[in-house]
Amino acid sequence: MSVGTSSAPGAQQVPRPSASRTGDPADLGFDPDDLPDGLVVADEQGHVICFNAAAERMTAVRAADALGQRLEKALPLEDLEGRRWWQLTDPYGGLAIRRRQPERNLLLPGGREVLVSARYVRTEPTGPVQRVVVQLRDTEARRRTERSHAELIATVAHELRSPLTSVKGFTATLLAKWERFTDDQKRLMLETVDADADRVTRLIAELLDISRIDSGRLEVRRQPVDIGAAVGRHIQAYVAAGQVADRFLLRIEQPLPALWADPDKIDQVLSNLIENAVRHGDGTVTIDITATESPREGEDTGTSVTVSDEGPGIPEESMNRVFTRFWRGSKRGGTGLGLYIVKGIVEAHGGTITVGRAPGGGAQFRFTLPVAAPAFMA
Repeated sequence: MSVGTSSAPGAQQVPRPSASRTGDPADLGFDPDDLPDGLVVADEQGHVICFNAAAERMTAVRAADALGQRLEKALPLEDLEGRRWWQLTDPYGGLAIRRRQPERNLLLPGGREVLVSARYVRTEPTGPVQRVVVQLRDTEARRRTERSHAELIATVAHELRSPLTSVKGFTATLLAKWERFTDDQKRLMLETVDADADRVTRLIAELLDISRIDSGRLEVRRQPVDIGAAVGRHIQAYVAAGQVADRFLLRIEQPLPALWADPDKIDQVLSNLIENAVRHGDGTVTIDITATESPREGEDTGTSVTVSDEGPGIPEESMNRVFTRFWRGSKRGGTGLGLYIVKGIVEAHGGTITVGRAPGGGAQFRFTLPVAAPAFMA
């Protein structure tokens, strides 16, 4: 039976069910309103017998109005070219071997896009269709992901262009006019090329980190970590680069529990947080390392690291966006991916990270890691 013939003379009329989202939930074996996606089910005659709460929300059609209606009337879908989808697919009168329609973008009345897939339930492989089960999914989550990926590509492409242009320009100049430059000029150009190559390497590493974080494949190779010594190395590096030693205050509460973590990734977290405090904050940069309650259930102790500065701080309205992609403070610069990666690394360790206002008025980042000692040491 074709769904396109509902208005023909003599077409079977089915009494409208009472105002409920499903004709008989017991027939389905579950409550369709518990599903996060829209669910519409039509019987062997093409009349709607289930229209769940999510379907109501997506279509703006009341279940009471949809139940008992022909499927193509209750759910009038069109493809992106404006063709009526139920007439194209013809679930009741089409190929007898067809069992499903793959997910695709379709349009509801008013032009709203939804992701639609359908399943044809047959009691026999080539028998008549007994049920048409339609799933509706909102496209907004997918659109956000696509926008995020597009922004990531655009940002990284922009950040790569500058160092690659520099590398290309200096190497081409050196190759063409090597004899014209003094040794000092050559050294300056090569040092610039080396620094820009390091910048490209860091950008690629950030891309790989984001890919692993988003896919849940960020590996953590745990080893004993002396977190105090790790912070001390970062401070010494800044002092060697010209920062005043008095700008840094490191306070370590003893005793600290033995910490097992990935030393390279913890260095990455420390580097990002301390660099942010130095670049965007003012006054003294204070790093407090303390023993604290573990963020992981079943463990008593953890290690907490707090990085504070005395700068202008982060506006209250921006604090919930600090760890999202592309967030930048008031000063431009960087890709805006660093804190997103920091959060991913901390969470991969089973830890937590927060942002707030420091006692001196600046920004305060605090991350807490579980001790995470290996099982053989328990």
